Amino acid sequence: MKISLLDLGDRMEDPVTGYFPTQSERHRAIVDASEVADEAGFHSVHIGEHHGLEYIYSAPPVILAAIAERTKNLRLSTGVTLAANLDPVRVAEDYATVDVLSGGRCEVVVGRGHFFVDTYALFGQSVDDSHELFKDAIELLLRLWSGEPVTWPGSRHRAPINGFSLQPQPVAGMPLWIGGGASGTSVELAARLGLDLLLPSVFGDPEKLRPGVETYREKFASYGHGREPRVGAAWHVNVGKTSQGARERWEPRYRAYFDLMMRRGSRAKPTATPFYDQPLDFDHVTTHGPAMLGSPAEVADRLSRAAELLTADTHLLSLNMGGCPTGEFIDMVELIGAEVIPQLD
Repeated sequence: MKISLLDLGDRMEDPVTGYFPTQSERHRAIVDASEVADEAGFHSVHIGEHHGLEYIYSAPPVILAAIAERTKNLRLSTGVTLAANLDPVRVAEDYATVDVLSGGRCEVVVGRGHFFVDTYALFGQSVDDSHELFKDAIELLLRLWSGEPVTWPGSRHRAPINGFSLQPQPVAGMPLWIGGGASGTSVELAARLGLDLLLPSVFGDPEKLRPGVETYREKFASYGHGREPRVGAAWHVNVGKTSQGARERWEPRYRAYFDLMMRRGSRAKPTATPFYDQPLDFDHVTTHGPAMLGSPAEVADRLSRAAELLTADTHLLSLNMGGCPTGEFIDMVELIGAEVIPQLD
């Protein structure tokens, strides 16, 4: 099992201490924590991308380049790159640059990002075109990272490409994941193209994603890709030396984060399925939902059970959320490395 960091960049006042970090402090925290994670045995770090929201990370390749200079083994990834909103050539160049700077440690998770319609409006797009934009972007990225000159006929969303050779080229190709699994469209696309799948498991009952994973694995095999696919899952996590200590410090922060998510949801696509459609039940969500809380043994047990449920081999842990102080964040990274990872297969 591979354990990774996930940071979406939510910036909010700590409801426990009242401290509100600066934007600089919020960015520096993930760079510092990634250096510790590299030494603690984490597999990768995933940086979110949003525009015009309280999630303030808008340039993941810049953050990943900074992390690359402070680490040696950590894989450098995203959670997710908004492939439907960005020009594929620019995306290909940015992450290929991270890859060459890091010695081939970059891999990208792309998502359709259709939940927040404001992002599509910001980039002069219609969310109704999201499926077509996403499909075109993925297919172009695969060709751009192939090392061969690209000629592409164009579409109603982008001009043609005539014999373009990407510079720089990735060190040895670029592993690409699709962030999805709640819809049949993303599952089919990932399976057909032979791409790995990162599940949106932080957004509800993980049990509901199991049928999509089963379909994905069946379709992946039917396309004859000749390898086993990777499946990733993401979780909200708070780990402490004792279960009670972790609970006391996390509950007010998780409730504040949940409230922020609900306010953001009011800006979402009107027809989108809500991630949560009822008030927060903290006890339920930390025992049967996407939040994992407690001692190292308790968190390791929840991760093992989640891995079995979703047949997932890569697990992204969102620790730095709800106003969590940087020192506490780094302490949890160290504790996971010392006492959680050794318990996992």
